[in-house]
Amino acid sequence: KYCVHTENCFVPTSEIIAVEETEHNKKQRNIGKWQKMEKPYAFTVYYVKRARNHRWRCSDVTFWCVDEHLCNQWIQALKEILEMQKSRPKHLLVYINPYGGKRQGKRIYEQKVAPLFSLASISTDVVITEHANHAKDNLFEVNINKYDGVVCVGGDGMFSEVMHGLIGRMQKDSGVDQNNPKAPLVQCNIRIGIIPAGSTDCICYSTVGISDPVTSALHIILGDCQPLDVSAVHHNNTFLKYSVSLLGYGFYGDILKDSEKKRWMGPIRYDYSGFKTFLSHHYYEGTISFQPAKHTLGSPRDKDSCRTGCYICKKSEQQLTEQHKESGLKHEEDEEEWKVIKGKFLAINAVNMSCACPRSPKGLSPAAHLADGSADLILVRKCSRFDFLRYLVRHTNHDDQFDFSFVDVYRVKSFQFTSKLSEDNESNVTDIGKKRFGHFCRDHPACCCNIANSTWNCDGETLDGSAIEVKVHCQLMKLFARGIEENCKDEAAHSQSSNEQLL
Repeated sequence: KYCVHTENCFVPTSEIIAVEETEHNKKQRNIGKWQKMEKPYAFTVYYVKRARNHRWRCSDVTFWCVDEHLCNQWIQALKEILEMQKSRPKHLLVYINPYGGKRQGKRIYEQKVAPLFSLASISTDVVITEHANHAKDNLFEVNINKYDGVVCVGGDGMFSEVMHGLIGRMQKDSGVDQNNPKAPLVQCNIRIGIIPAGSTDCICYSTVGISDPVTSALHIILGDCQPLDVSAVHHNNTFLKYSVSLLGYGFYGDILKDSEKKRWMGPIRYDYSGFKTFLSHHYYEGTISFQPAKHTLGSPRDKDSCRTGCYICKKSEQQLTEQHKESGLKHEEDEEEWKVIKGKFLAINAVNMSCACPRSPKGLSPAAHLADGSADLILVRKCSRFDFLRYLVRHTNHDDQFDFSFVDVYRVKSFQFTSKLSEDNESNVTDIGKKRFGHFCRDHPACCCNIANSTWNCDGETLDGSAIEVKVHCQLMKLFARGIEENCKDEAAHSQSSNEQLL
């Protein structure tokens, strides 16, 4: 490795952003012998500097010398080293949602992100979205092969739109029928970058460790790559949605359904709807059927959090690949045993990642992994309001949120759900489904026979699927990220000790 040694830190070349010749009148060095020089020569190295809480910043150091030829040699040598970083993007397609969050997406990109891309010599084609699904539809039309990645500026909804467009485009180009729930999907090798600018930035927070536009931009510039599992949701052999974070029925579905009616309130609508939903205390009766993820090394209740270069994700992906090779043409999903659980539930949550956010730093499932080919299925059974409150509070502290008699959690690779309404319609349920599923209903204070359905919360978007089947696709897509770093200071020290050659 090569690195630049400044007065107080070592910088791996993999984290250098750019190298530029520095004009004498642009950066004056007013100390020591540089004052006496008639025309000193200089170059500036821009690099990533780590701050607290996984925040990254662009810093710089300037080197001065009296020999113009020597200065040019250094500049050329460093630029050649940067050219060797083949994973770095050179041309990006950028979608900006000007309406999401606090309507600051365009300003955030132009003021904080675009200058960094320009510094790193990244060219961009920018599209300002004008309506819902603009980015998704556009991705089916553009020449996607000319880009090294797609960047979305907005919240989780904007990311979901870009993800659906990109994955859908890959399946269309490969001739894969997305409506077939058993079809092996083609992996998407074009990375997605997330510049957080929305009401909720859960996906960015769970994959980078912070929702910060500059930090995310620097991860994109360095060409980081983080594989990500994607869950495909189907109903009656019809594709509905993809999910990378939360599929929530009951409590979180009801919150979303109520909050959508109050978008005029801004982000505070989630607090209002959450409190209202908590007081209503609705529960839903029925049956969940799922396949355990036997290929994974970890479990939802261990302390092995998913971090940069996660060992569990790598080994689980290897074991899943080996299983598929061994199964050959056999229908693995049909042969493996399904586990069936009946009961009354306040919440049914399936998460592909921790779903951490500033209010809940651990998330819904602290040990969930980004790329192990599984989801954590969390079943919260009917309990008192006080007990349910105790469960919710544990998402904000360090206590084990699964340590309750009314909470079950399983690591699964697929699951299915149906409701009483869909069970009554034979065309909506497969023969297997008829045998496995009961019905879901909400007890009414006056009449327990009043049957109603909750709404699925699919990555912050409503999904009115009364009968769905979900399958996790291992590492279907990739992000411009590296997962959450364990400890920035420790990693910086490691980088310093591991460098083989210094500049």
